Amino acid sequence: MAQLSLGSSPIYKAKFARSTIFDPKLKFLEIEQTQLGFWNSSKSNMALRLQASTEGVALVQETTETTPKLIKSTNDSSHSFTEMKNRFLSFKKHKYLENLERYQELAQAQAPKFLVISCADSRVCPSYILGFQPGEAFVVRNVANLVPPFENGPCETNAALEFSVTALEVENILVTGHSCCGGIRALMSMEDEENSSSFIKNWVVVGKAAKSSTKATASNLSFDQQCKHCEKESINNSLLNLLTYPWVEERVAKGLLSLHGGYYNFVDCTYEKWTLDYQKSNPKQETGGYAIKNREFWS
Repeated sequence: MAQLSLGSSPIYKAKFARSTIFDPKLKFLEIEQTQLGFWNSSKSNMALRLQASTEGVALVQETTETTPKLIKSTNDSSHSFTEMKNRFLSFKKHKYLENLERYQELAQAQAPKFLVISCADSRVCPSYILGFQPGEAFVVRNVANLVPPFENGPCETNAALEFSVTALEVENILVTGHSCCGGIRALMSMEDEENSSSFIKNWVVVGKAAKSSTKATASNLSFDQQCKHCEKESINNSLLNLLTYPWVEERVAKGLLSLHGGYYNFVDCTYEKWTLDYQKSNPKQETGGYAIKNREFWS
C-alpha cells in the first residue's frame, strides 16, 4: 500500500551540500480535471467507494524545454510507455547529465532532511507540488496519508518511519494531506464498529479518532464539509500518532526532530503548513490532544 525507497548503500549519511528544496525552475504547466476512485469490486459494497471530486486538477512538472504532453488514456499501452521513455530520456539529458556530480554523490549515499508522508492519490505528488529534488526528501505514500500508532504493529509506513528517523536521522517529518480525499471520505462513510474484510476499510480505520473528533465538533456541517474538516483533523491525529513511537518522541523531545502538518487544496492551488507544538500536545489524550504553531498559508 505504501511506496518507499531505501538506499542500497550501507552508508546513509553523506557530507555534501544539499540543493535548494524549492527550485525556482520548476513550473506547473498543465491543468486538467480529473477524478480518482478506489472501490471494491463487489456490488454489495458500493458504499465503500472512495470518490474524489471531479473538480480536482493534475499538475505536471516540466521535464523538457518544450511543453510536456500528459499521458492520455488509450487502448494501446505501448503509447503510454513510449511517452514515458521520452520523459526518461529527457530527464537524463536535461537533469541527470547536466547535474552529474550531484547524482554521483547521491549514488553513494542519501541524507535527506525530510520524511514526507503523503497520500497515494495521483494528483498530489509531493515532489511536484513542493519542489523536492532527488536526495532532499524520503517519501512514503499511502491511502489518506495516515500514520498508525505504535501499538498497531509493523506495516510499510512505520517501516519507512523507522528507517528515516533512526538511520537517516531526518530533521523534519511532514504529514501532508489534500482536498477531496477519497480515503477520508471512506472513513467518514463507515459505520462505527463496522467489521469488514475490505483492505481499504481496515486501513482507513486508523483515522477513527479524527472521525470521532469531526463528528463531535462539526456535526452541524454538511457531509462534504465534515469530510474537509476530517482531512485536516486526520493530519493532526497522525502527528500525535508519530509521538507514540519511542525513537520519534525521544528525538522530538531533544529538539532534533520537528513534526509538521500540511494541506494541499488542489481545487484552488493553495497550501497550509503548520508545526506540532510538542510541549503543549498530549498523544495519550483520545481527542483534541494536540497544539499547533507556526501556521502559514501559501497562495
